[in-house]
Amino acid sequence: MGLLDAAKVATGVLIGAAAAIAYTHLISLPAARSEARARLIAEQAVQSQKEELERKGDDAKLQRMSDYDLCTAYLGGVPECDSLRVQPVSEE
Repeated sequence: MGLLDAAKVATGVLIGAAAAIAYTHLISLPAARSEARARLIAEQAVQSQKEELERKGDDAKLQRMSDYDLCTAYLGGVPECDSLRVQPVSEE
């Protein structure tokens, strides 16, 4: 193999490496980033929907609770909650 042949082989290797690097940076990486971004957005949407359904359930539960129940749930059995107890209506 002569010096000229070795130079041609080296030039071919350099051109091939440059083409591989260009393909990676111009086509492959942007496509992977775009796919990852789309996957992340989809995962965030699913998580957001789960959280919203959970909040709706919590809201419905809280709306069914009396003032006394809310007080004891958040503050514990403090004496101030006793004033919120519903007194039975006495019929005379």
